[in-house]
Amino acid sequence: MNDAPEILSDMDDRIARRLKTLRAERGWSLDDLARESGVSRASLSRLEKGEVSPTASVLGRLCAAYGLPLSRLIRMVEDTFEPVLRRDAQPVWTDASVGFQRRSVSPPARTLAGEVLECTLAAGARIAYDRPPRPGLEHHLVVLDGRLTVTVDAVAHTLGPGDCLRYQLSGPTVFETAPEGGARYHLFLL
Repeated sequence: MNDAPEILSDMDDRIARRLKTLRAERGWSLDDLARESGVSRASLSRLEKGEVSPTASVLGRLCAAYGLPLSRLIRMVEDTFEPVLRRDAQPVWTDASVGFQRRSVSPPARTLAGEVLECTLAAGARIAYDRPPRPGLEHHLVVLDGRLTVTVDAVAHTLGPGDCLRYQLSGPTVFETAPEGGARYHLFLL
């Protein structure tokens, strides 16, 4: 999050409302959530009021505190489930502060076990997640364009077009691109 004034998207507004609902459902105070997530109480308050857009890192911390993948949070704010989702109707979430865009190609649904994301990470970008949203969550990551380094369980894997990294989340993960180029990849979550 940054301190500059911004105009929030409809998706950001729905995320803000859902985050407030999740905290209320658990009976947590802002202080409780701050302890669980490592996000300051002030930042949480501004997020829930829709005063700022969340970053990927902050959403990752909040999802870990709630025990759910980011994609599940995004699904919770979507209004409908369609069997065919045309590209122009696929929800897109952007974290401009790090140059990250996340397209939900096949969003999660209550009756489907998996989902597919198309992610774009700008040149010189780095996103770190302190802990998994759900330990054991299975990822299959396929690089479409560029180069991407993914660190899982303290082991760095540098991937190029067509390379696939398969793993289960158990600890911190980091997604990084080199200063000279970004990456586009598909992420399959099971």
